[in-house]
Amino acid sequence: MTPVRLSILDQSPIISGHTPAQAVHETIRLAQAAERLGYHRYWLAEHHSIAALADPCPEILVTRVAAATSTIRVGTGGVLLPYYSPFKVAEQFRMLEALYPGRIDLGIGRAPGGDQMTALAMGEGRYSGAEHFPEQVRYLVAYLDDALPPEHPFAGVKAMPAGRAAPPVWLLGSSDYSGALAAQLGLRFAFAHFINAQGGDAVMRDYKSRYQPSRREPAPHALLCVFVICAESAEEAERLAGSIDLRRLNTDHGVNAPVPNHAEAAGYPYTEADRRRIAFHRRRVVLGTPAEVRDRLLELRCTYEADELMIITITGDYDSRLKSYELLAGACGLCQRA
Repeated sequence: MTPVRLSILDQSPIISGHTPAQAVHETIRLAQAAERLGYHRYWLAEHHSIAALADPCPEILVTRVAAATSTIRVGTGGVLLPYYSPFKVAEQFRMLEALYPGRIDLGIGRAPGGDQMTALAMGEGRYSGAEHFPEQVRYLVAYLDDALPPEHPFAGVKAMPAGRAAPPVWLLGSSDYSGALAAQLGLRFAFAHFINAQGGDAVMRDYKSRYQPSRREPAPHALLCVFVICAESAEEAERLAGSIDLRRLNTDHGVNAPVPNHAEAAGYPYTEADRRRIAFHRRRVVLGTPAEVRDRLLELRCTYEADELMIITITGDYDSRLKSYELLAGACGLCQRA
């Protein structure tokens, strides 16, 4: 079997019947298990005012997860940069690098991470969108590396705590925009297959073919993030998928609610239109037995020319989510390599 580097993206899901605080606790528990199982990175996502997702500030939760682990890389998937000052983000991640040297990743995105009203609330009535995102990324990297040109008016401003090392920077995306920008700026790139299952292979190849080497990254480095449900039988995987099916259906209908548990998913009165919509969303899911999931992930890695794979799993209970990661780690030989 071809060795594969696997990592985890955690959106800190709030499952129906559980509190947001419990969801955060489960994030820490899963991160500790991921380290034992041999996963390489553990990234935390940023979302706002979403009843199903508990983490609006991954830069804070990174600190707690890194403190609860010792070897796994911990990062953001990602900080939504249009909301923030690049200088302040550089300071936060320089501090994280000082606390946990060699273990921090900085993934950044440009999505709002919530609805339009929430985006306006985040900006006190204004949302600049992403039109300034390329400039923000350039400033962020320059502050991290203390590399503003000497003629720049802020050249004397230093992101503290100063140090020789700074976290790797990843641009996250589900279209060609961030891939093209990452290639232009010489940064790492992560494609969200779990958001968009169409056309990402071309985006990844384009990123690599157009890559402009930088001082940070002499060569391109691409990661593919895939939604996975792994179970001991195909029938059990299908049952577990019911919760995310209903969660995505709720999102389509504008229902802001926690992730449905298994009983809620099984008892929902689906219409034929609902089932067609679920089938559409299933293109973004890899599910089945450990061997089936492993083989499909290896196919995707080849098709997308991905250097790494990252997995996101959400089910209707926290134990089956953990079990899915355990089964996948075993199928891919992570435990033995760890």
